[in-house]
Amino acid sequence: GSSLLTGPEGLMAKERENLKRLKCLRRYRQRYGVEALLHRQLKERRMLATDGAAQQAHTTRSSQRCLAFVDDVRCSNQSLPMTRHCLAHICQDTNQTLFKPCQGSEEVPCNKPVPVSLSEEPCCPLHLRLPPQMYVPEQVLAVPEELEAAPTDLYLSAAELQPTESLPLEFSD
Repeated sequence: GSSLLTGPEGLMAKERENLKRLKCLRRYRQRYGVEALLHRQLKERRMLATDGAAQQAHTTRSSQRCLAFVDDVRCSNQSLPMTRHCLAHICQDTNQTLFKPCQGSEEVPCNKPVPVSLSEEPCCPLHLRLPPQMYVPEQVLAVPEELEAAPTDLYLSAAELQPTESLPLEFSD
């Protein structure tokens, strides 16, 4: 291929035309001059912007810890995205509207954070009230006493049903 591209001696007109098209196709998507310079600068800017943003997001995200204090000790859990508290202490944030504390029951109070749902009083799985049972099992019908006291002498036993003699079987066409 490269020896053909060096010189057109000995090539026919059709081959020279095909060679010209091949050269055009080789550099079809390449940029030259000012366009190539601007494209390279744009790529460099994008790389710096994405590397800087990714590095900054990584450092700020990994350093975000919960701001809640338990017994004068700061919570060591990582905070939820876009918040300053972890899942256990998210209800201490007065500005958030996605979680509510579980009301629990009278015997067992519960303050576990529960996502707000369509129900008016969201509960954790321990205090969830189940709806009433929709399936009602069918009642067994009582059998009348007349059917229970049927005479047993009307029925044949298994011994009476089997033949006592072995008779030859005859087949007819």
